Amino acid sequence: MTAPSPDKAGAADTLTRGPRRRRVRGGVPLVRGGVPLPLLLPSLIGLAFLLVPLVALLIRAPWSSLPDLLTSTEVWQALQLSLVCATAATAVSLVLGVPLAWLLARVEFPGRGLVRALVTLPLVLPPVVGGVALLMALGRNGVVGRWLDAWFGITLPFTTTGVIVAEAFVAMPFLVISVEGTLRAADPRYEEAATTLGASRFTAFRRVTLPLIAPGIAAGAVLAWARALGEFGATITFAGNFPGRTQTMPLAVYLALQNDPEAAIALSLVLLAVSIAVLAGLRDRWMAPA
Repeated sequence: MTAPSPDKAGAADTLTRGPRRRRVRGGVPLVRGGVPLPLLLPSLIGLAFLLVPLVALLIRAPWSSLPDLLTSTEVWQALQLSLVCATAATAVSLVLGVPLAWLLARVEFPGRGLVRALVTLPLVLPPVVGGVALLMALGRNGVVGRWLDAWFGITLPFTTTGVIVAEAFVAMPFLVISVEGTLRAADPRYEEAATTLGASRFTAFRRVTLPLIAPGIAAGAVLAWARALGEFGATITFAGNFPGRTQTMPLAVYLALQNDPEAAIALSLVLLAVSIAVLAGLRDRWMAPA
């Protein structure tokens, strides 16, 4: 009796055992064989395009004089102001953004798609345009700002509070998108079960929904905080660049670059370290193993 040919043996093996499965890592099938050259070259160029500027920043950093540069009064003022304003802007985003995300995810109302688009508009709006819009709305002669000044004596532009407002304006959409996505993934039947047991909608939200979406809120808050910390365009347009009052770290980098490039590099390293820390904190969300 002659042995079956390799092709027939493979077909028989496929019929009896099923098709061979590709090696899978992390739920993603891996491609066997080499990477095609038309895909390899652009990917390497893109990787270099993203990494070389960061490596150059580390190479050109004045490591010997870095402690003196980072302990100067101007740097500490800018760093302290940045941390305080970014944290305050994140708090504002949490207080206003979480209910807004719940509204977009759980309530059906006319024009919800338009509202969602308007909420995400600051993500694609040039920051300088956002600063101009804030001036037109909250400036001393703005649509709302004139009444704030006349009725309460509140003036927001070119103040520390103005920095917080500008940072919250550009950072809140990051939190809203993150929380809304988490709410859509959460099962609403838990809230419905709580309401059938006599809980009000707000009690169900506070006791059931918030614990369920806590990871999404935390991730959105970190993203909003990082975005607020690095905000430049809207801040300088709406709040100005006054040392000790409105000069945050990005504004200090811009000013130092004109007079003291080494100080600008040192400040940039601080922001780079903060960005790496944020990325490490969100590694489960953005750096999932392949």
